[in-house]
Amino acid sequence: MRAILWDVDGTLAETERDGHLVAFNQAFEALQVPWRWSEERYGELLAVTGGRERLLHDMQSRAQAPADPRERRSLAERVHRLKNEYYARIVGAGELPLREGVRELMLDCERAGLRMGIVTTTSRSNVEALLKTHLGEGWESAFAAVVCAEQAPRKKPDPEAYRVALEALQLTPQEAVAMEDAPAGVAAANAAGVPVIVTRSYYFPATGSADALAAGASLGRIDGWSPPADLGSTRIDLGQIRRWRAARCAMRTII
Repeated sequence: MRAILWDVDGTLAETERDGHLVAFNQAFEALQVPWRWSEERYGELLAVTGGRERLLHDMQSRAQAPADPRERRSLAERVHRLKNEYYARIVGAGELPLREGVRELMLDCERAGLRMGIVTTTSRSNVEALLKTHLGEGWESAFAAVVCAEQAPRKKPDPEAYRVALEALQLTPQEAVAMEDAPAGVAAANAAGVPVIVTRSYYFPATGSADALAAGASLGRIDGWSPPADLGSTRIDLGQIRRWRAARCAMRTII
């Protein structure tokens, strides 16, 4: 294993419920768009990858939405642009902490000299807002590759983002491990041939382990993981990920 590849939304932080949803509703209000998204509705819309894409999908069922497709696209662009500004303010105010165990695993990688990458299909501005807040102005130096929507416009579950990251890092898929929370991200990594660790999030509490090295609720705890984590630690550390990976490789060898 030569690299850990991090998804962002839902994996590094609970950005969807506590950040993007809040910012979308603030943008709706500011632009006098006559609807708001509930937590439940936003969860349904997460089946559609990408903020602008979610807006356009939702407008199909909104009688108040513009009838003309060009006007809909224009409205989606304005809402999305303003949403990103509100999102950056929420992050900058310290309202989106990293999920439990994330920073500790990043430090494990730094100490071990293991490269890290960001692999997401959200915009770079959103990634920068979150990571600058938590890692400082030089956040990008912690990552050997940063792949965002601008570099990989085809959204997950398309594997484009992972393939771009692997090419940038000059790695084979089996030399990396992906960190994901949602089925679309797991599917994207699997399609690129990259093994996956799943940390289930608020909106994706049931993401399965069948297509992953392991799946659990939090990197900060060893309970509730499938396959079970070793009992000698209090969190999911780099050693545990290596053991899960080695077990999967051994299983394939036997088969």
